[in-house]
Amino acid sequence: MKLEVCANSVQSALNAQQAGAYRVELCESLSLGGTTPSYGTLALARKILNIKLNVLIRPRAGEFLYSDIEFETIKEDISMAKQLGADGVVCGILLSNGRVDVARTKELVELACPMSFTFHRAFDYTPDPLEALEDVIATGADRILTSGLKPKAIEAVSLLTQLVKQSNGRIIIMPGSGVNASNLPELAKCGAQEFHLSGQHTYESKMEYRNSDVPLCSPPPHDYLIYETSVKNIELAIEAVKEL
Repeated sequence: MKLEVCANSVQSALNAQQAGAYRVELCESLSLGGTTPSYGTLALARKILNIKLNVLIRPRAGEFLYSDIEFETIKEDISMAKQLGADGVVCGILLSNGRVDVARTKELVELACPMSFTFHRAFDYTPDPLEALEDVIATGADRILTSGLKPKAIEAVSLLTQLVKQSNGRIIIMPGSGVNASNLPELAKCGAQEFHLSGQHTYESKMEYRNSDVPLCSPPPHDYLIYETSVKNIELAIEAVKEL
């Protein structure tokens, strides 16, 4: 089994590599579900990482119905990822009715080639997951990142099992959201071979002066909390996988 770590910074990506992760999905703004990382973040991560590096391509937070301008932005970011040597991209587009936008997603898959393409958790916003599975396969994508249409993947073992069975090796089903060392043994019963987790912990900022009258985050204490992938959390998850 392979563990992909969702890393919100270069330091988090390095921590994932140190812990023994198979692959990193690099992003920013995890509190918003993740957005596209900056050019500098991706360039530096690629320079210093030895493990596989996938990049989230998501131009904004919120739903996955994108305007023409946003679609062009996505294509530019995929080209940037290819230029900087990423191993894969993580993306996906929906239609207004919630179904997979097969035509535009297929265009992105072809643009990304030879990088791998993961259809991200836009999948969890579709009305019919079994139909969506076939649609994503039709785009040529390599894998689907999904929580099984639930807030946490562990709540959807039954559907995840059904998706793995229906995929029948045509695409990789990779459960993600709330995955950790304690629930991996139960989650693994769905038959998936790849799992996605962040393994985050928080620590206090070293800032001494703090202006509580000008919060950038809500609630204000978040301005002085740093979110980062924990080496220990990933190591524990890897140990849990080894014991399966």
